[in-house]
Amino acid sequence: MNFRIGQGYDIHRLVEGRDLILGGVQIPYHKGLLGHSDADVLLHAITDAMLGALGLGDIGTHFPDTDPEYEGADSLMLLQKSYDLVQIKGYRLVNADSTILAEQPKLKPFIPKIRECIADALSTDISSISVKATTGEKMGFIGREEGIAAQAVVLLKEI
Repeated sequence: MNFRIGQGYDIHRLVEGRDLILGGVQIPYHKGLLGHSDADVLLHAITDAMLGALGLGDIGTHFPDTDPEYEGADSLMLLQKSYDLVQIKGYRLVNADSTILAEQPKLKPFIPKIRECIADALSTDISSISVKATTGEKMGFIGREEGIAAQAVVLLKEI
């Protein structure tokens, strides 16, 4: 059996006047992430991990921030389109493990809904999707609440 592992990372600045979307879920908070799309760092990291596992580049290769078509784009749609590419290449997701790095807001109450949203988008069982959250312990840009980052690792299996 042929397996492929991919790793993804994304980071965006927190700003006033934007909704905070993580894992396809709107999180109540007074700031949101700045980006060309909805700036969902978690979905961007998972998308990059899937694309990277198959040597297909990254999210910017397929959905460039210079293309007006993707301005304000729903990152769930970008994730699904990327997973379509994975399936066309003859692979399926075995599991995804991810971590959100954010000082605020506290994300623990939202993680079950985030996992469900990602599992639905990838047509997989929720047990295949892991989402964790940690803080920056008040250090660096995350600790100063200037931004949020996410990292992800996926395992793909040849169909």
